Amino acid sequence: MKILKYLFFLFLIFIIGASIYIATKDGEFQLEQQQMLAAPQEVVFNEVNDYTSWKGWEPWSQETDDMIINYGDKTKGEGAYYSWKSEKMGEGEITTLKANPYSSIDQKITFVTPFGDSTSDIYWEFEKQGDSTLVTWGMKGEQSFMEKAAFTFQDQSLSEMMLPMFKKGLDNLQEQITEEMEAYSINIDGITQHGGGYYMYITTASKISQVSDRMKKMISEVGSYMENNNIERIGNPFVLYNQWNEEQGTAIYSAAYFTPSEVVTPAESTVLNGYMPKQRTLKTTLKGDYKNLKEAWDSAYAYLQQNGLMADASAQPFEVYVNGPDNNANPAEWITQIYIPVSQEKPGLND
Repeated sequence: MKILKYLFFLFLIFIIGASIYIATKDGEFQLEQQQMLAAPQEVVFNEVNDYTSWKGWEPWSQETDDMIINYGDKTKGEGAYYSWKSEKMGEGEITTLKANPYSSIDQKITFVTPFGDSTSDIYWEFEKQGDSTLVTWGMKGEQSFMEKAAFTFQDQSLSEMMLPMFKKGLDNLQEQITEEMEAYSINIDGITQHGGGYYMYITTASKISQVSDRMKKMISEVGSYMENNNIERIGNPFVLYNQWNEEQGTAIYSAAYFTPSEVVTPAESTVLNGYMPKQRTLKTTLKGDYKNLKEAWDSAYAYLQQNGLMADASAQPFEVYVNGPDNNANPAEWITQIYIPVSQEKPGLND
C-alpha cells in the first residue's frame, strides 16, 4: 500500500513538473517557405487570391479522397472564405483578411482539433523578379497548452510537419500555373470583309527571330507619336507583314494604329501615314501565347488551301492585338486576330 502511494506521489510530481515545463515553453511560432515561380507576379497573385483554384494545388486535399469543401459568398479578395472537412485531414476554415494586388495576402486559418479550435495567421508575399515571382508562404501564431503538450511527445516539430507541405504546395502551384498559361485555342472565323482605313505606321526589317521584340517597341513608338501630335487612334494596334522570307530568315513589317483620316507628316518623320483599302479577308483568332502564332498562321493557310481559296499576293496580311501583355499578364488570355487578304480569283485560273 505504501508502495502504491509512493508511486502515485512520483506520478503526481511528474505530471506537475511536465505541466510546468509545457506551460513555460514558448508557444510562439513562425515558419515560412520561399520559392521562385516561373510566372508573372499578377498571375501568381490571382491564383492564390482565388480559393476556387486552391483544390488544384494545395497539398492537403491530395492526401485524401474524402475532402468536402464549402465556399463562402466571396472566393476572392478581402472577406473571401472557404472551409473543409475530412476524416483523415480534419476540418477547418480559412478567411482572407487583406489582399494587396499584387504584392501580398493576409489570411486567418482555423483548425478544429480535439483540443479545441486552433487559429493562426497565414501570409503570402509576391516579389517580381524579372519574368518570375519570388513567393513567400508563411504561418505564425501561438500554440495553446494542449498543442504544446501534443507536439512535446511527437517525433516531428510543427515546422518539420508543415514546411514539406508548403514546399509541395508551391511545386503544385507552379505546375498548375504553367498548365493554365500554356492553354490556347485557334479558331478559323471564316471569310469577312475588313473595312480598312487610314493608319499611322513605322516600318523596319529584321531577322524573323527579332520580330516579336521589335514590334513591341515599334507599336509603342507609333502610339507615343500619335499621342504627342493629337492624332486620334482607332481600335487596337496591328502589324502588317510586307515581306516574310523563311529561307533567309528575314522579314519586313510595319507596326501601326488606324486613324480616322489622312495625316500629312513632316518629311523627317519616321512615323508615316498609309491607307488600307476595304478587302475580303480570312479571319483567324488565336487565344493564347504569341508562341502559338505560327501554328495559327499555318492553320489559316491550310484552311485556304482546303477550301479552294487563294491569298492575295498583292496585299499584306496582318495581325491585330486585341488583348496582350499590357491588358493581362496571363498569356492564355491574350487574343490576336489574323487577317489574310483573299484573292477574288480561284486557284489555277491563270496557270
